[in-house]
Amino acid sequence: MNISQFAAKTALTPHTLRYYEKLGLLMHVQRNRSGHRSYSQADMNWVMFINRLRETGMPLKQILEYAQLRAQGDQTFSQRQQLLQQHRDALKTRIESEQEHLRALDAKIQYYASNQPLT
Repeated sequence: MNISQFAAKTALTPHTLRYYEKLGLLMHVQRNRSGHRSYSQADMNWVMFINRLRETGMPLKQILEYAQLRAQGDQTFSQRQQLLQQHRDALKTRIESEQEHLRALDAKIQYYASNQPLT
């Protein structure tokens, strides 16, 4: 699929896809005879994983580190696992903190709901 189709399916802009390629996040993107990018299902799966990491708060620098390890092959499995585990731990901590904030907001909303001023 071409860059416009791929961008639409990944919810990224063509500019972002080219930037990811320039950074080294998207490697070995195939080109058709006229030189235009031609994305595969494997590219789609990888970009969707990148999106997931970004949406869960992983910095681009860490995603790039993961991509570089991935490009080195199977011998980096444990390093990639460790990187993902660290991100998972940080995400769990952030979620727990957000849940605490939510409980505090719910308590304040309940306070206001049960103490309506007389009109």
